[in-house]
Parts: sequence; C-alpha cells; structure tokens
Amino acid sequence: MRLNEYLRNTFGCKVYKISLNGGFTCPNRDGTIDTRGCIFCSAGGSGDFAESPTQSVTEQIEAGKARVAAKMKDGKYIAYFQAFTNTYGPVEKLRALYTEAIRHPDIVALSIATRPDCLPEEVLELLEELNRIKPVWVELGLQTIHPATADYIRRGYELEVYDRAVRNLRARHLEVITHVILGLPGETAADMVETVRYVVASGATGIKLQLLHVLRGTDLAKDYEAGKFEVLTEDAYMEILRQCLAVIPPQMVIHRLTGDGPKRILIAPLWSGDKKHVLNRVNRLLEERKEEE
Repeated sequence: MRLNEYLRNTFGCKVYKISLNGGFTCPNRDGTIDTRGCIFCSAGGSGDFAESPTQSVTEQIEAGKARVAAKMKDGKYIAYFQAFTNTYGPVEKLRALYTEAIRHPDIVALSIATRPDCLPEEVLELLEELNRIKPVWVELGLQTIHPATADYIRRGYELEVYDRAVRNLRARHLEVITHVILGLPGETAADMVETVRYVVASGATGIKLQLLHVLRGTDLAKDYEAGKFEVLTEDAYMEILRQCLAVIPPQMVIHRLTGDGPKRILIAPLWSGDKKHVLNRVNRLLEERKEEE
C-alpha cells in the first residue's frame, strides 16, 4: 500500500512529514560502538532536511509547516524525529521532546528514527504510553541482512538485535518501519530482494527502500572516488525496485521507494537529483504492481 493512500485512509486528510532534530548523537559516533558513524552517513546524521536543533520542537514544527504552507491546505502533520539516533538519550529528555511534539494540535502521529540497539525497556514503555495518545511509528535502520555488508557499512549490531527490537515494538502495538538501502557495495539484486523478503517476514508493518547515495564528507565517498565500487544506474535501480515490489505484500505500507540526497553534497548517482523524473518512473512501477494485484 502506498503511504499517501494509507495516510488518507487513516487520518482522512492530506498528511505531511515535518523532519525534526532533537539534538541527539549516536552510539556509532560517540565512541560507545565507534566514532566514525555508518560509512554512508553524512555529518547531519541522515537528517540533512531536518529543522534546526537550536529551535524548540514547537518552533521546528511551525517552521516546517511554513515551509510547505503553499501546498498544504487543511492538512495535518507527522512529527518525524529524523537526525541521528532519536531514542539514544535519557528517557526524561525523550519524554519532554516527544510529548511536546505529540501534544501539538496539528500533529497526528509521531515517527522516530532510531537503531534497533537503542530501545531499552524504559524507552519501550515511554513509546507505548505515547502511542495511547497518538500513533507512534518507530523507524529502524536495518539497511541489509547480509553480515559482510553490515560489517562494511559499520552498522554495529547483529541481525538478532533487529529481530528482537521488532518483536518488542510490535508486542506494544507500535508500528515498525524498516529502512533498507538498495545498491550497497558488493550486493547483487538477489541479495537486496532477500533483505526485503526478510523484512516482510520480520513483522515490520512498513518499509522504506532507499537508493544508496554517495555524499561528500563520508567514508563511502572515499571508497567511491578510489574506484572500489560503482553506483546503480537508473535502469538497474528500477529493475531492482520491480523485483522488490514483487515480494512486498499489499498490506505492507511502502513509505519510500527512492529518497534524494542533498544536492549540495551529492556525489553520486547524479541521476537521482532529477526528483520529478525519478518519481514518475517509480509511480509507473507502482501502477504496474497495482494492475497485477
């Protein structure tokens, strides 16, 4: 199911995500696991489109609303804590930030991007409590199920950690959205489809498929510039998407099928910068899938 369709069915109106920055860091950056971060992660911690952490949550929400005011008429918003690891901190800090967001009258749901290894019991209890107020979605950065690739990207946790996180979240009736990167170095199309199959079977309720972007300032960029791997062509990516869509059941919500890197730091693939063209091709794939169902 497409995200827009799911949002309209659930909330009865147009819904837009506002990317927030709670001022978090990550165990893969602060020395707990590593200091370098995941190999593909930008200095913004995958939150390059988020609002400024110098503002309060309410101020960030209002800034996000103003940013999309021209295309939003009588709509509502999802508060999306996007930058870095958004459950990595004292539960008192999490409670304050999440509560401020979820109590905003224009916010219909809370979406929290995090790592599967950053969900201790007290955080799970907080998320379950907030989920009784408004829907809470937890977005888990899995990226791949293949150990060699996970080591290369410096993910920093084993696959069993992801499995346990999904079980714990679903036991509390929280929506789980799993992030998968397509085009990671060394992976074949079959490897990527295998990861998607695993996510479908894991109990996740939604999935995000993200094209690998090579961003300036990352260790991945060094490997790319050294000629250690090639990025996917547009046609190759669309074919992999087609294969992935074939194994995603209709009831699973597809939250993303491409993603776009910030143009100011995007090194490759440059074809992904033509967002309108890429989305048109993705939409054609979705229409073909719908006709086949």
